[in-house]
Amino acid sequence: MALDFERVRDLAAEYGPAMTRFLRDMVALPSESCDEAAVIDRIGQEMERVGFDAVEIDAMGNIRGTMGSGPRLVAFDAHIDTVGVGERSNWTFDPYSGYEDERTVGGRGTSDQEGGMASMIYGAKIMKELGLLEGLTVVFVGSVQEEDCDGLCWQYLHNEVGLRPELVVLTEPTDGRIHRGQRGRMEICVRTRGVSCHGSAPERGDNAIYKMAPILTELRALHANLRDDPFLGRGSLTVSEIFHSSPSRCAVADGCRISVDRRLTAGETADSALTEIGNLPAVVASGAEVFLYSYDRPSYRGLVYPTECYFPAWVVEEGHPAVQAMAGAFRSVLQREPVIDKWTFSTNGVAITGRYAIPCVGFGPGHEDQAHAPNERTWKGELVDCAAVYAVFPTLYLERTAPGGREEK
Repeated sequence: MALDFERVRDLAAEYGPAMTRFLRDMVALPSESCDEAAVIDRIGQEMERVGFDAVEIDAMGNIRGTMGSGPRLVAFDAHIDTVGVGERSNWTFDPYSGYEDERTVGGRGTSDQEGGMASMIYGAKIMKELGLLEGLTVVFVGSVQEEDCDGLCWQYLHNEVGLRPELVVLTEPTDGRIHRGQRGRMEICVRTRGVSCHGSAPERGDNAIYKMAPILTELRALHANLRDDPFLGRGSLTVSEIFHSSPSRCAVADGCRISVDRRLTAGETADSALTEIGNLPAVVASGAEVFLYSYDRPSYRGLVYPTECYFPAWVVEEGHPAVQAMAGAFRSVLQREPVIDKWTFSTNGVAITGRYAIPCVGFGPGHEDQAHAPNERTWKGELVDCAAVYAVFPTLYLERTAPGGREEK
């Protein structure tokens, strides 16, 4: 199929104001994890308005809009939940009323990552208008609970809904680059136990906080010696929380618990990371417990879908047809060379590729440094660029992977 890239660019620019209006509507509806009902409803309205062939909401609350009915199944994903606003005084404008000027749109969720949803929907509209769905079924997912538990939505979509695309485009912010991987992460608990007694005679008890002290020192040293990878970089860990239990402030603590945010590079697994901590001398000497947290919060529709807090690292090779098709779409539409890179933070790819080996490629409006930050914003030009690239990507991917195509693999 001969693609008219200039026409695609012109349509995306024409729909730029509609993308901005839609994004501002989403931002105006607070949608923290497990409270996404209002924004899901608004997304459904927009999907219906632009002419999706089907719009469905599953029992967890994810929304799926479908275009086309061909045999090749490709998906796009945007998580549409956000974090909270944090300290309100750090914002110079209302995080939900937001703002817009000639170049930017501000508000909670503009970069992370409701902007990706705006670009996806209008990319789909362009696909349909220009007849770019031949041989394709394209599913556009607005996923929930990602900020709480990345990838849980796709565990549900894969295992319960049966959504099994041959690849997924992640529309998380990429700073104008194409991304093909990320480090994984784990939420680990380390717990020590002691025996309480009156604080006036601490020698009668066994202080659980003191048992934790050398463990903290050894964890800090472990961080400096973790595995490195030439693409994803070094694994890391930090102690993110500390808790204690005690009968009173006048007693020896009988329990202490810390949370460890462990980032995993290529080649690291849940077992290897837990074993490293479990083998620390202070952990062994104190008899501390080391285990993964689990997640079991109900979705906004009341569904509980528990999972362990292990989110694997993943990488898709640069030569993979999905990555190369995205690079080709970028060059053809934006008329410049792409930079191919990785995310620093975590995405739904931890389930899609990390658990289920479905390839992901990332390209999305917005910048990583805006995620979870006060005064979050995104760029109108990036919304337009992404919609245009999304519109042609599935066709270019099909060309590369069809029998006799340029890069069948």
